[in-house]
Amino acid sequence: MSDAPDLSEALRRYWGYHEFRPKQENVIRSLLAAHDTCVVMPTGGGKSLCYQLPAVISGKTAVVVSPLIALMQDQAAQLAQMGIPSAAINSFQNSSERRQVMEKAARGEYRLLYLSPERLAAENTFDWLAKVPVGFFAVDEAHCISEWGHEFRPDYRQLSRLRTSFPKLPIAAFTASATRQVRHDILKQLQMRDPHLYIASFHRKNLSYVVHECEARTQMELLGRALRHYAGESVIVYSPTIRRVEETVEYLEESGIAAIPYHAKMESPMRRQNQERWMSDEVRVLVGTIAFGLGINKPAVRAVIHLSLPKSIEQYYQEAGRAGRDGRPADCVLLWQKQDHVLLDYFIRQISDDAERERASQRKRVIGRFADSHGCRHRQICLHFGETPKWESCGNCDNCGAKLEWLKKEIVSVAVPEAARKRFFLPTPSPSFYTPLLPSEQMREKTRVRDSGPAEADPALAEYLREWRRTMARENKVPAYIILHDSTLEELCRRRPANFAELKQVPGIGEKKADVYGADILQALRNFGAGARAAPPVPGESTPAEQTLRLLNEGRNFEEIARIRARQISTVVCTVASLIETGQVKLDPTWISPDAQPLIEAACVKQGIERLKDIKDALPPYISFEDIRLVVAHLRAENRVRARTA
Repeated sequence: MSDAPDLSEALRRYWGYHEFRPKQENVIRSLLAAHDTCVVMPTGGGKSLCYQLPAVISGKTAVVVSPLIALMQDQAAQLAQMGIPSAAINSFQNSSERRQVMEKAARGEYRLLYLSPERLAAENTFDWLAKVPVGFFAVDEAHCISEWGHEFRPDYRQLSRLRTSFPKLPIAAFTASATRQVRHDILKQLQMRDPHLYIASFHRKNLSYVVHECEARTQMELLGRALRHYAGESVIVYSPTIRRVEETVEYLEESGIAAIPYHAKMESPMRRQNQERWMSDEVRVLVGTIAFGLGINKPAVRAVIHLSLPKSIEQYYQEAGRAGRDGRPADCVLLWQKQDHVLLDYFIRQISDDAERERASQRKRVIGRFADSHGCRHRQICLHFGETPKWESCGNCDNCGAKLEWLKKEIVSVAVPEAARKRFFLPTPSPSFYTPLLPSEQMREKTRVRDSGPAEADPALAEYLREWRRTMARENKVPAYIILHDSTLEELCRRRPANFAELKQVPGIGEKKADVYGADILQALRNFGAGARAAPPVPGESTPAEQTLRLLNEGRNFEEIARIRARQISTVVCTVASLIETGQVKLDPTWISPDAQPLIEAACVKQGIERLKDIKDALPPYISFEDIRLVVAHLRAENRVRARTA
């Protein structure tokens, strides 16, 4: 490959980067040399660049098979912003739009052309592709051929036709989560010939894996505690069902934590809007089912929290791996319950294919052993994917000594600082916002080490540039991250370039980006230096707690409030308990079941007032969690008053 073009120059010119990540350059050279290639890289390892850059250099069209329409559209739009002609063909286009793309593709006007496996399998697609100057085929998310099989993308099984229809063209497969068995199946299904294999390590050193078994009644409290700990940071919460997604968002809303849902039953425009709001940092917490995340390209996710056992180690590794793609410390937390096994068994019974049902059962057994295990989490994951680490202990999982402050600290109710409120994008101060006891500065420094750079990013400048980015995204009708990546925005904050020469040294700003947005970026930096700041949040409607407080003051009972606010009674009780604990409401004895309050208070003397489950276990079974929650809130409020007057 001594005659190969300068890859570093293309990397700098289009992507604005000055060096490759591990294995990227080798993969690119394999494709340019027309070798079949199989690439296994962890989420965030830079797989897309591996087929995009050789497509640009070759001058031919790379046909990319991708499973999600939204992902195809976003990648095509992102490449267009970089000056790389690209397009996608999908079912959302009308016949005229599809015909126009097909005609341009036949003329060789695109460097990258994205197709779904279903579109590729459609009648006449191969006849049309024969007219396109294709350089190679790239199969993204290639594990769909084997791990998910018929359950996820049946048409992936048809991709073997690529070899028979285009025997001379190289095929490249890319995946983040394939065991040795799945890798072999990928090679077999795609009929690869002497492929070059590139398998990166599955060890994500910056991720902290923590698995914690909990009860249904305490899981939401732990989640709320976690999200307050990560206030101001981007977080993904995975929930097992659509109903649980909605209930979780409702609970967080009632607790004063801004969160948005994402699941398959939402209308596509709403799903896309919610995804974009999260991607652009308008809302920091997204609660979704497994429908969320494939191809999500957000580096600065500080935590991924699962509220149920995933279906497999592969699914968990891929979803948890969306944390910390910027290389910085991030937490992957699995809050599971024994009843999760029942839900997984239900999903398995829905599978009609006997062989696939047995494979799903085996995957469930593996993830169950992972949850119960006392061995190193990182090592278990590596061994599962066929990698044998030389070390026995990682030092960065719960079984190797890693601890999360919010899991071991009690919750103390305090007033929410204005800065923290703004970081959570709350429209008005919420009386039901609790914060955990803060870890020591040494622990915070240890758990949130930031890469050294020319200077620390100014949070005010970061928010100002995010606002500018959102404005540009609306004007251009593209997702905000296509304008500027999170990591690029942060580098701008650190470097604060004063001219075009300095701007072009910022990673992620290639020549096209500099030409299109450079003047605006430099002007925004000058405006900030002159005193401009992001607009403060616009006050919205009253918070859920304020609505409940108003209805209480009107004399409404819990059932009436639940009906008026379209909430469950248990949710209303949680909100009222928060109001009691923050001193905005006095406990009304009529809210408690007859004779329950003295029993609960006596149990609290023995068990303390931190763990509701311990109190519940010490009481007769007929006393409800709702009664306990209200009485405990009352006792916590009294303790706080005594502490202030002592």
